[in-house]
Amino acid sequence: MTAATTAADPESAHRGLVTMSVMLATIMQALDTTIANVALPHMQGTMGATQDQISWVLTSYIVAAAIFMPLTGFLTARWGRKRIFMWAVVGFTMASMLCGAAQSLNQIVLFRLLQGVFGASLVPLSQAVLLDTYPRERHGSAMAMWGVGVMVGPILGPSLGGWLTEYYNWRWVFYINLPFGLLAWFGLAAFVHETPIDRSRRFDLLGFGLLSLSIGALQMMLDRGESLDWFASPEVIAEAILACMALYLFIAHMFTHEHPFIEPGLFKDRNFSVGLLFIFIVGVILLATMALLPPFMQNLMGYPVIDVGYLLAPRGVGTMIAMMAVGKLSGKVDVRHMILLGLVLTSLSLWEMTLFNMDVDGWDIVRTGITQGLGLGFIFVPLSTITFATLAPRYRNEGTALFSLMRNLGSSIGISVVITYLAQRAQANHAAFADYINPFNLALRQAVEAGTYNLTTPEGLAAINGEVTRQAATLAYLQDFRLMMWITLAAIPLIVLLRAPVKQAAASGTHAAID
Repeated sequence: MTAATTAADPESAHRGLVTMSVMLATIMQALDTTIANVALPHMQGTMGATQDQISWVLTSYIVAAAIFMPLTGFLTARWGRKRIFMWAVVGFTMASMLCGAAQSLNQIVLFRLLQGVFGASLVPLSQAVLLDTYPRERHGSAMAMWGVGVMVGPILGPSLGGWLTEYYNWRWVFYINLPFGLLAWFGLAAFVHETPIDRSRRFDLLGFGLLSLSIGALQMMLDRGESLDWFASPEVIAEAILACMALYLFIAHMFTHEHPFIEPGLFKDRNFSVGLLFIFIVGVILLATMALLPPFMQNLMGYPVIDVGYLLAPRGVGTMIAMMAVGKLSGKVDVRHMILLGLVLTSLSLWEMTLFNMDVDGWDIVRTGITQGLGLGFIFVPLSTITFATLAPRYRNEGTALFSLMRNLGSSIGISVVITYLAQRAQANHAAFADYINPFNLALRQAVEAGTYNLTTPEGLAAINGEVTRQAATLAYLQDFRLMMWITLAAIPLIVLLRAPVKQAAASGTHAAID
């Protein structure tokens, strides 16, 4: 019996400890995708950097993680999953400590780059380990536990980051990874089995280079597009052309090379291919909302940053409740029905958010956040289960890496789209509202007569322009929520393309694992 078979044995004595170990690694990496965001102004002051310069603290991590994530499959096949997993935890933890101790902008950008390199494989490897540790009939429960870290981490990251920055120091945003990293490493070393090693597998340098170039150029375009006015900038045009050309060459190379970087056989599985498209849409919704609500609450509603964190935290509670429910329902309810329920709940919450105004109270934000958290939880876990339900076990390491990559790309593209759409709609709304500022507007005349506004002084004109700007921005946020609602509803037809797992598929998967 091989080590992989032992790991997949339903009678495994250390299943709970394996789960705890990989969950620690998952939470550590997932938190770091958003925990540093709220600490950026404090880092900027310490480093004496401009707004554009300090943004590289986030960009370097995102780009490095995106480029190196597809490398997970090759590394684990060549050197073993357990060994790569342990080195990734060590590297990520040490890079976190270096980020906390950084004394200059160049240092922290370099160390964040290293963090992204080592952290790229943590989430896909944790998913692959759990899929092999639990029998196929318990994959739903396993993915529910794994999903807690992946989904709740980014949601709670800003709250935890704001609390640490407010009451301690921004450096603790990185130092907090030390206990997670130590416990995860000891757990992996003691309880996770090594997988078979394929020394004959060759590294497709050209394929990796083309894919890395495409992903890196895309991430740079998304990160810098808003500040450079998108395609009005030669840099953004060059990055877009580079990303498209490199992707085209990579796809052509993948289907013609004898030993491609990513095996085309992965995409012959319909559930896996549809699941990649689905998780891309989930990525758009997951972090795009989190990118919009904090500025909406701080800039328009006047909430302090610490209160914003508290009001957004229940979103994670809703996700955890949904994931626990999915774990109980797994094997009893068709996963496609749970995905449909999740899409409906998410669409409902976004529709309610289109009714927000500047007088909306905290309970409305909490209530819609819990509803959206429930919806995302009912989508993410069943989707993670059905995506890999019919995929051959030998593809799992590469498959989980691509699954995480598509979620991250969805988040990056989603954030760029909603922020750009917000700016465009705010400008268009301001121009439309300004047309109503004229002597024939009865409501404006009454406001002037009541002394609310004085249109004969610069101060009075500035006051009414400020009100028009606030109302235009508020409507722009609501239009963004509506856009995400339509994107969510557009994903519903994809459900019919997913095939429910059948016993025959499970049996063949078991035989493949034993072989």
